[in-house]
Amino acid sequence: MDLFYMTAHELHGKLTAGEISAGELCRAFLDRLGSVEERLQAFITVTEEMALKQAGEVDKRIAAGEKLPPLAGIPIAVKDNMCLDGVRTTCASKILYNFVPPYSATVVEKIKAAGMVILGKTNMDEFAMGSSTENSGFQITSNPWDTERVPGGSSGGSAVSVAAGETVLALGSDTGGSIRQPASLCGVVGMKPTYGAVSRYGLVAFASSLDQIGPFARDVADCAQLLNVITGHDPLDSTSAPGEKTDYTAFLNRDIKGLKVGVPREYMGEGIDPGVRKEIEEALKVLSSLGADIEEATLPHSRYAIPVYYLIATAEASSNLARYDGVKYGLRDEDAQDIVDMYMKSRSRGFGTEVKRRIMLGTYALSAGYYDAYYLKALKARTLIKQDFDRALDRFDVLVCPTSPGTAFRKGEKTDDPLQMYLSDITTISVNLAGIPGISVPAGFSGGLPVGMQIMGRPFDEGTLIRVAHAFEGSAGHRGRFPSL
Repeated sequence: MDLFYMTAHELHGKLTAGEISAGELCRAFLDRLGSVEERLQAFITVTEEMALKQAGEVDKRIAAGEKLPPLAGIPIAVKDNMCLDGVRTTCASKILYNFVPPYSATVVEKIKAAGMVILGKTNMDEFAMGSSTENSGFQITSNPWDTERVPGGSSGGSAVSVAAGETVLALGSDTGGSIRQPASLCGVVGMKPTYGAVSRYGLVAFASSLDQIGPFARDVADCAQLLNVITGHDPLDSTSAPGEKTDYTAFLNRDIKGLKVGVPREYMGEGIDPGVRKEIEEALKVLSSLGADIEEATLPHSRYAIPVYYLIATAEASSNLARYDGVKYGLRDEDAQDIVDMYMKSRSRGFGTEVKRRIMLGTYALSAGYYDAYYLKALKARTLIKQDFDRALDRFDVLVCPTSPGTAFRKGEKTDDPLQMYLSDITTISVNLAGIPGISVPAGFSGGLPVGMQIMGRPFDEGTLIRVAHAFEGSAGHRGRFPSL
């Protein structure tokens, strides 16, 4: 197998056996990145000097006879909405084109402490607002399976970097499907942990009650290893959940005999591409053959998920993005006549079309006379959606459905129709509204493009998701097929 498509645990074996040094591994991935990046545009910033220095530190530990942690020396990429001390952090927005944070996000500190090698910051939809990575203020990222198609979003750069062998692992953020949907479209594993399981300190906020950081990986075992690193209570984040650390690798290699799997009827009917539905039906047969009990489930309020999400998320975005005013940091228009003119010109020049659209929607929903009719009503409907999941997960151990209603679509295909773009996340949004965990695992191909299966579970029960996903992965036989670049 090509070095660039090996898993972290395979590469760990090579490092500990002395078959390759961390420096050599880092240089190999930097060279790979350089050879394919022009076609893919997955990275905004490449941190070559930092990466080689971090790899050198790992080699010193190896030379000293130290036993390496599982992910030490393994290359990783970080979505460009997570602060990295001394490295430009743009959120793919012109308003932050020159922002260099003076501190690192908690997750970044954790991957550094684990000895991981940070290759760079990945492209995304501006401020994580989008489903295709076409909304970046700098570049459009291409899907490695077909460079005329989108990789999904908003964490498209992170998904592509793993799928194309530019890195081994990556971090993304998921507000309405922004890890799971691009993972599905690019044929990799992507997980949104339970809200509060991973610290959001140092993550640039989009919608604070929905945002969650999570891993991209080539296989479920790597996902579990990275989850081990990034989860845990953080006193710097008031929404971080207290509790003991969990070893998610303990859920690997467990059978799923007798587990109850619910298939929500709302996510297998109208709007789901027939090719995608066929692959998910085949995946369910695999789960059944492994001893799982498959039954139909229902999430009746899911039909309200899109309008509920696009009221709550835009309202929170309107509030969070009010801080970008040209005064404290980021872009400042120098031709303004007065302070109000400066605010208007700086924000008009700095924000892209989709971000402006969502700020306006959210500001309207929060405005006097409309709050009760829109935002408050959306919060009540969100509670009903969460209660649907509570009832379903009382009956079932996990819920399973397509991660995305279709495969990767062509660039420009949905940019003129925001509603069609929003519908790309129809099966993922409810998971964020309910605050529960979800994982996308490769489930086959339709028309030569990857299809992902989403597994959803109870709050803080990521272990069961890992268990089911790993059992499926081991039996379905989809590992080992990679894009040709």
